[in-house]
Amino acid sequence: MSKCRVVLVAESSSSTPGCDCLAHRFGNAADRPERRPRYDSDMSDAEWAVVRDLLPVPGWLAGRGGRPEGYCHRQMIDAVRYLVDNGIKWRAMPADFPPWDRVYAFFARWRDTGLVAELHDRLREAVRGAEGRRPEPSAGVVDSQSVKADATVTHASRGFDAGKKINGRKRHLLTDTLGLLLAVLVTPASTTDRDAARILLPAAKNHFRRLVRVWADGGYTGHLTDWTVQHLGVVLDIVRRSDDVQGFQVLPRRWVVERSFAWLLRSRRLVRDYERRADTSETVVLWSMTMLMSRRLVAQHQQCLAPSRAA
Repeated sequence: MSKCRVVLVAESSSSTPGCDCLAHRFGNAADRPERRPRYDSDMSDAEWAVVRDLLPVPGWLAGRGGRPEGYCHRQMIDAVRYLVDNGIKWRAMPADFPPWDRVYAFFARWRDTGLVAELHDRLREAVRGAEGRRPEPSAGVVDSQSVKADATVTHASRGFDAGKKINGRKRHLLTDTLGLLLAVLVTPASTTDRDAARILLPAAKNHFRRLVRVWADGGYTGHLTDWTVQHLGVVLDIVRRSDDVQGFQVLPRRWVVERSFAWLLRSRRLVRDYERRADTSETVVLWSMTMLMSRRLVAQHQQCLAPSRAA
């Protein structure tokens, strides 16, 4: 007996056919003027075409309640990207974007409901697929980075990293072998790498069942290596730096996550931690990586089209 699936398509109420975001097509943004991209952080049309198809469905459109949004999704995402890329204050949002408090409300809603994490994961799977990889990785690299905290960061969520002589917060990243983010955890800078790994790695293992090997530096040595094998079924492989080498040395596997930290620091909002809440800092990291991955997808698509055009 054949099965058929019925797809219900809502009718669009848009009066601005130039924008095809969900807020314009099905929400209350039909009477909003369109904005022309003008900043380096703005999405190109090709980039928007990639992001638009991967955007999560908002709750008001999926029947989970809430009021339909009154501002264009593309404008909102461009505004958040501008803040992350240029490191401005929320109140310094340029006038051609929606009001700053509406942009912050959009940012906070996507943070609290996990929509930005959903968009990030979809982009990562698309990039991995374009690279010929499976959606879920089997190996990763973990490391941490201490950054200074602004005065807006509360005393309870900051600490002092005695090794780096930094008073602030510490970002713990788990990436795949391509350097794409798998999990992020922001803690006070006084938190040790081993203690943070006991939180970061179990959460990553629950999300990525195929994860069986993780490379790390000497800060993760000790009982943690036995604990990950016994409780998670993950081999923690320590990549040590030779004591005989002077100066900089590129270490196998570890350079991947170091490069990811360098990618994040291209976003000026991440050069220093300004966020009052640690989960807001994690969300800014996710937004920074979505910018990188959406641009990479467009570049990969253009590379694929180049041979066909030449022929």
